[in-house]
Amino acid sequence: MAIGRFIAGIGALIYDPEDDKYLLLRRSSEKDFAPGAWECVTGRVDQGESFEGALHREVREEIGIEVHPLFLIGTTHFFRGEPRPENELVGLVYCCSIENKRNNKKEIQLSAEHAEYRWLTAGQARLILNASNPTERWLRRVIERAEVTMECLPPDLIKLHRRQGFERRGKCLQYNGINPQPCRSISIRLI
Repeated sequence: MAIGRFIAGIGALIYDPEDDKYLLLRRSSEKDFAPGAWECVTGRVDQGESFEGALHREVREEIGIEVHPLFLIGTTHFFRGEPRPENELVGLVYCCSIENKRNNKKEIQLSAEHAEYRWLTAGQARLILNASNPTERWLRRVIERAEVTMECLPPDLIKLHRRQGFERRGKCLQYNGINPQPCRSISIRLI
C-alpha cells in the first residue's frame, strides 16, 4: 500500500459552560462544499502549522474570537468532494471555550464563510440538525461525543488543557496531581 498523503484539518466546537450551549454556524450559500449546512468552526492545517495553531487561526478567521481548547472530541476522516486522494481529509476535532469575558458571545464576527450563527443546547441542536445531511449528521455526532466526554473527563484535566493547551513547544504536558475519577453515570441516546 502507498504512503498516504492527506489534507489535514481541524474542527472547533465552541462551548459556553455558563449557558451549557454550543456555537453552530450556517455555511454560506456561496460555499462549494455543503452550502447552507450547519457546522462548527472547521479549516485546513497549513504547511508547517500545528493542529493547535490551525485551531486558533481558524477560530480567529471565521468568528473573530480567541478560545481555549478543553479536550479532544475525536478524529475525522472524509473526502471533501469526490473520493480521490487529493480530496481526502483527516483531522482533529476539539471542544473549546471562549477565552475570556471580553470575548463573549456578542463579539462574534462572522467571516464570509458563514451566513449566521446560533448558540444552542445539545437538545436544541439535535432539533435543527438534519440527519440526512452528511455535514449536519457529523456535527450531531460531534456534539453527542462532546457531551459524553465532558461527563467522563476529570475536571482537573479539563482545567489543565484550558491553561496549557495540548502542544507546548514539543514537550510533554505535566499531568502531576491529576486524579482520574470514574465516569459519572450518564445515559446516551444515539442520534
